[in-house]
Amino acid sequence: MSRRLTYREAVREALQEALRSDPRVFLMGEDVGRYGGSYGCSKGLLAEFGEDRVRDTPLSEAGFTGAGIGAALNGMRPIVEIMTVNFSLLALDQIVNTAATLRHMSGGQFSVPLVIRMATGAGRQLAAQHSHSLENWFAHVPGISVVAPATVADARGMLGAALKEPDPVVIFEHAMLYNDEGDVADDPLPPVPLTGAAIRRAGRDVSLITYGGSLKKVLSAAEELARSGIDSEVIDLRSLRPLDETTIASSVEKTHRAVVVDEGWRSGSLAAEVSARITERAFFALDWPVERVCSAEVPIPYPRHLELAATPQVEGIMSAVRRVMRA
Repeated sequence: MSRRLTYREAVREALQEALRSDPRVFLMGEDVGRYGGSYGCSKGLLAEFGEDRVRDTPLSEAGFTGAGIGAALNGMRPIVEIMTVNFSLLALDQIVNTAATLRHMSGGQFSVPLVIRMATGAGRQLAAQHSHSLENWFAHVPGISVVAPATVADARGMLGAALKEPDPVVIFEHAMLYNDEGDVADDPLPPVPLTGAAIRRAGRDVSLITYGGSLKKVLSAAEELARSGIDSEVIDLRSLRPLDETTIASSVEKTHRAVVVDEGWRSGSLAAEVSARITERAFFALDWPVERVCSAEVPIPYPRHLELAATPQVEGIMSAVRRVMRA
């Protein structure tokens, strides 16, 4: 049996379950308590668990992320919510220079079981300081795991798995997914791994590789392309660090063509890394160079029509697929 939830409800349930099941877990971040979270994911949790375990913080990402690291070092299981990925840049020193390095620098004596959640992506007309996709910056860093749940079921299950990890986990929730609905299995929930890609649609002609908020656009493009006889295989990366090279390469070896869709900018993108790994693992299987569909190399604009023009859309994905199908 299963239940129908929104992505937002799935995140809230996961937070609630974590707080109920482990007294070491607490949530901290800007507006997570009285306001119920900027995206409504923690609504009602302050009333149930109190201010010690659902903590509104000052507007200082570096400060409260550092506090989360200290709590994790002392045996707690903090969940730090950063309102949007753009604001996480203020906490990069804490995440990259401290959380990600302490196990290595201590010779394995210390671990940092910290979970950092943040919203990412465009589509809400919030302009350049609230709309970028910087997942690849974090996926570049050894010492942390990086995941991007694109489905309601993954949003429900990945938080619990992340809290079991001894090292930091960064969870990216695309802001345009919060209202999406999906089925979630009844308790007990099946485990959701933090590693490994998922094949969301099997196909034989071309591999479409994506993650996060772009998945539903890619699936829509695949369904539209199927009407003209192009059978697309859709791969949801899910884990951005580590990448599941085996699933990617196996798909490309079957289809002989690949299109990578990434809401990040093309230069230095996660799409570039995926493309490079396809070349390393499956070069001789390719019948056409790997295509990439990424955001335009501009700060994300505010006007709706420009925001849509600057980010990957279904038509652009379909055009890229038709190019690789020329061979």
